[in-house]
Amino acid sequence: MEVIRYMQMSDQKFWYSLDKHLPEAEFANKVRNKRGYVLLENNKPIGLLRYNLFWDNTPFCTLLFITSSFQGKGYGRKLVEYWENDMKSQGYGMVLTSTQVDEDAQHFYRKLGYKDCGGFVIDIAGYEQPMELFLIKPL
Repeated sequence: MEVIRYMQMSDQKFWYSLDKHLPEAEFANKVRNKRGYVLLENNKPIGLLRYNLFWDNTPFCTLLFITSSFQGKGYGRKLVEYWENDMKSQGYGMVLTSTQVDEDAQHFYRKLGYKDCGGFVIDIAGYEQPMELFLIKPL
């Protein structure tokens, strides 16, 4: 049985087993502000989603990750749809996310109804990466 809930302080070890980008000082802020979710299957954490508010008014998914052995089984879709429904219930009218253009995630988000809406290139020494593609979806 699957359960999706807001992240909790007790999730920290699991969280950092998947999320290599969130500064540790921000973890407690995410918990306090309910800006992340944990997906459990049979009481075992298998996935996560975290978000911020872009422009302080638009939910922006900053990370979606499902444990490798559970990928490709619909869990990512369920987690994104849960987040979208939560954002809609809070009165938001659209959501954003992004992915690098060399990653397959863009195809996943398009299947969920997201549309490309721009991007940027970071070419500053030490921070270089492929173009970041932004995607948007109305709720």
